[in-house]
Amino acid sequence: MSQDVHKQPLDRQQIVSLICNNLADILEIDVSAITENSSFAEDLQADSLALIELVEALEEEINEYITGFHINDEDLEELRTVRDATDYVMEKLG
Repeated sequence: MSQDVHKQPLDRQQIVSLICNNLADILEIDVSAITENSSFAEDLQADSLALIELVEALEEEINEYITGFHINDEDLEELRTVRDATDYVMEKLG
């Protein structure tokens, strides 16, 4: 007998943590160096490839909570900071 396990919806702090932890792994930096105000390009020197890796990681992890979660490529250009990305994910999750 298998049961479907529904995880609790993600809150803002969990999303910030997801973004920061994934960025730290991708960029090989300490997670404490990343804040909500961190700019991907200026503060973290994250290139477009790093951001694509971040999107893929976020989609994979968030899909454990919300099936079909997707970040549109054209929206990626608008996301300049960790806060932008967090706001975007929160909005997509409704």
